[in-house]
Amino acid sequence: MSPQPRTGLGTNQEAVRRHNLGTLLRHVHRRGQSTRADLTRGMGLNRSTIAGLVTELESLCVVESTDTVGSPRGAGRPSVVVRLAPSGPYVVAVEVGVDRMVVARVGLGGVVHQRATAISSGTEAWQVGSTVASLVREVVDQAPSDAAMVGIGIAVPGLVRRSDGLVRLAPNLEWADVSFGSIVLAALGVEVPVSLANDADLGALAEHERGVAVGVGDLIYVSGNVGVGAGIITGGISLAGAGGYAGEIGHLQFKPGGRPCHCGNRGCWETEVGAHAIAQAISLPTDQVPRLDEVLAGYSRPTRELRAIGTMIGHGLASVINAVNPEMIVLGGYFSALHSLVRDEIEAGVSDRTLSSPFETVSLELPALGADSVLMGAAEMAFEPLFTDPVSALGSAIQDVRTRVAG
Repeated sequence: MSPQPRTGLGTNQEAVRRHNLGTLLRHVHRRGQSTRADLTRGMGLNRSTIAGLVTELESLCVVESTDTVGSPRGAGRPSVVVRLAPSGPYVVAVEVGVDRMVVARVGLGGVVHQRATAISSGTEAWQVGSTVASLVREVVDQAPSDAAMVGIGIAVPGLVRRSDGLVRLAPNLEWADVSFGSIVLAALGVEVPVSLANDADLGALAEHERGVAVGVGDLIYVSGNVGVGAGIITGGISLAGAGGYAGEIGHLQFKPGGRPCHCGNRGCWETEVGAHAIAQAISLPTDQVPRLDEVLAGYSRPTRELRAIGTMIGHGLASVINAVNPEMIVLGGYFSALHSLVRDEIEAGVSDRTLSSPFETVSLELPALGADSVLMGAAEMAFEPLFTDPVSALGSAIQDVRTRVAG
């Protein structure tokens, strides 16, 4: 009997090579640069394999090698430094808010090359999509002609279906079952990979990858936008839920029989500590809610009403800590500004209602990326196909997108 041909061997080897290419690129993306010796140790591959992978990534114009460096004590073999190419590929990150849109052109290494902002002129999905498309054109207009755009990442304050990016519900935008990615692409008039996710999930991703939670396996990013949501990472993996809807902590029942919430229930935590509740507590007109961060920053000391909200924030966080047992909670959005005023009340509220064991291991932190956490998370999401398979992602990327977007 003649031997059976090993038809899958070449395919498997190619898949492994592309996986290794992406892993190496991810390492350099996270650090900005790395020596080939560090990459050899970190990836567990031999020097010649790493050298070959670096050479291929150089041919794809995503990294470049610089002069060799020796060890700090002058001993050992010198190693070549691998760094990101200055005119390498980029993504466009989009943060959709209730009051404004922020769009940025972001390169590898999390470098923001250009950003643009617009105040929302309406909440209809087509209006928002048209505004986003205009901002995308603005930020790519100055991109180098030889730089490839590999994708668009969009953060939305609502429930986003993981399988296809459909916005199932964004109550503060009054959206239901909206294919927002398709709307943006239609307004742009160009085909490019687009991905959508919940804003809090992306805030958690960014702080985990390059913010205050680097190296932290179990964390919760609590987003205070107009509503309240959370991005949860446990064991280093995002907790998305069966459909991608996990983390809606703002709609945990906080006060039975309390005020009606826009979600249809009563007494949600969001109705007590959301932006509108805070605005009411400080007599801020509804049309000034988008300025809440700025207004809170102008307070030298908290009012009695803000202290009460701080306590309620702590009590709500305690329930989440008891359920999830995170190592860190990152307070994003307007919670960051509020924390500086009512830190003691928040921490006392957490201490008062958290079980002793999970309380011993948790810390409350502010985002290292500041107001850019969600935006940078959208960029990380858009880059993911590049790290999964750099060859395919760059093969389908748009070169000189400036000449191809609709006018």
